[in-house]
Amino acid sequence: MSAKNPEYDFKWCPGCGDFGVRRALEWAVEERGERTGEPIYNNVIVAGIGCSGNLVHLYEGEQQPYGIHGIHGRTLPIALGVKMGRPDLNVIVVAGDGDFLSIGQEHIAPQAARNLDITCVIMDNGVYGLTKGQSSPTGEQNMVTNSTPYGKLEVGLNPLQFFLSVGVSFVASAFSGKPRDMAKLMGQAMDHPGFSIINVQSPCTTYNDTFEMLKGSKNKGIEPALYDIPEDHDPTDWNAALEIARADGVPVGILYQEQYSQPLHQRIIDTIHPQFQAKTVPEMLEAFVL
Repeated sequence: MSAKNPEYDFKWCPGCGDFGVRRALEWAVEERGERTGEPIYNNVIVAGIGCSGNLVHLYEGEQQPYGIHGIHGRTLPIALGVKMGRPDLNVIVVAGDGDFLSIGQEHIAPQAARNLDITCVIMDNGVYGLTKGQSSPTGEQNMVTNSTPYGKLEVGLNPLQFFLSVGVSFVASAFSGKPRDMAKLMGQAMDHPGFSIINVQSPCTTYNDTFEMLKGSKNKGIEPALYDIPEDHDPTDWNAALEIARADGVPVGILYQEQYSQPLHQRIIDTIHPQFQAKTVPEMLEAFVL
């Protein structure tokens, strides 16, 4: 619960990776405002349902962006509506892997095809944390959870590979334990003129604590899964990005950024508008008269 939002009775568990994501987003939005001169209310955060959705209420900067806490898996349709109505706004989706990559997965490819100019920050912990740790699309095969007591049957989804395969024009990977680096990635994603997704490894300390696996442990002989994408990687090379997405370990940085992307969704809409005459309200009502 926040002192500024006492009506919301919820918690994030101590050590939850989402705290780092929240801080990074605050820094990124503040930096963007200082750089562009745009007021804070030119930003809209669209949240889904799940632990990640609480971010929209826990955003505690001196000033507040607009926030919409939507419904499960439907952050992208809501973000599309916001961007259609106000294309000048900076729209940011915050969602979890259980929200965005399960019921919400069907909306990703259409927005990639439109190259909708929004930024998505996905907090990936491999479980449905808010509903007590059931397996999610990114959970590993054979993973034992409340919903898979004999082990998860499906192979875990590789989100980075999926985003690349459906044509997302900016794909990055981050770790919640490095908020400063994450804030820079968020700023780059918001500056990208198209559909941007940052997949953040944000461990659930209660139901799927992967901190040790990600960061490694010398005492236990565990090599860290996290590694920085090499500086000589060309993010405009889709095939090179796919190789990184398919490789072992968890990359940190920008995998892919399309430089010559298709026309933005709003640009297409702007070319269509002059071609038709909008009907008046009485004319639209008359159309329903039998």
